[in-house]
Amino acid sequence: MKVKVQTLDAKASGDIELNDTVFGVEPRADILHRVVTWQLEKRRATARGTRERADVARSGKKFGRQKGGGTARHGDRRAPVFIGGGKAHGARVRDFNPSLNKKIRALGLKMALSSHAKAGSLVVLDAFGTAKTAELKAQFAKLGTGKTALVIDGEAGNGFLAARNLVGVNVLPAVGANVYDILKHDTLVLTRAAVEKLEARFNG
Repeated sequence: MKVKVQTLDAKASGDIELNDTVFGVEPRADILHRVVTWQLEKRRATARGTRERADVARSGKKFGRQKGGGTARHGDRRAPVFIGGGKAHGARVRDFNPSLNKKIRALGLKMALSSHAKAGSLVVLDAFGTAKTAELKAQFAKLGTGKTALVIDGEAGNGFLAARNLVGVNVLPAVGANVYDILKHDTLVLTRAAVEKLEARFNG
């Protein structure tokens, strides 16, 4: 698949041949859904469990007599009403650490990249190295990247610092490319270096 390469000023800078095994895969909703679900679940930290009545180390002896004490009746000091007692209906440890086959993860990333290529929302830049935020904002307006854009470069550089304050523009190094971030942006912007690294990642 041949795609035009542009500069940040929206000027032509030749063509690039994209590998069809990476950018020409037919997207499947079920694969993308599995990968996005797995990715979001992996973000969740394991909840810390609390000690309930049965977990508290206290005597099980009856606290006071049943009647005649002038106070409420209690079975033991582990009841939730006492300081140091067990938590009533406390949080339990839940493990949010799902597994997903490595081949499915790789296929999902290929499909996410291919979905932008197929929809025509893929922009390939010669380089991404602007040092000024104001300049970068004007250049993105020329490129017509839509409401939200994800820029993936080979390495984190000056352009990453300049893009931090731009609304609707996010940046990632090629090593951090992932399905969720690629799919949630209107436009995917890749540099030549990013294309080379992504293709090497799958064909290496």
